[in-house]
Amino acid sequence: HTGARSCFANLPPRTLDGLMNVLRDRREKRPEGSYTAKLFTEGRGRIAKKIGEEATEVVIAALSESRERMISEIADLVFHVSVLMTDEGIEWAEIEGELERRK
Repeated sequence: HTGARSCFANLPPRTLDGLMNVLRDRREKRPEGSYTAKLFTEGRGRIAKKIGEEATEVVIAALSESRERMISEIADLVFHVSVLMTDEGIEWAEIEGELERRK
């Protein structure tokens, strides 16, 4: 973790598709000093562990912290889930399709 409030605090606001483009680029190029590239290098186990940590932080924020903190923690969780999705080659459209099927 960089110490910033969010793991992607320095990125401009993007759509989820835009985020996925950034993640694919980090996976492919593995730029030095990139937190995301480090996650891809450390592998799926590390990515999954981060998702677990972030999910726990969402629960804590939901139960005892501000709405703003909860938004921040949810954003971190979505980021790490997106990293896992990128690692597996899953697109947000597939998730949307699955949610649509569950209606």
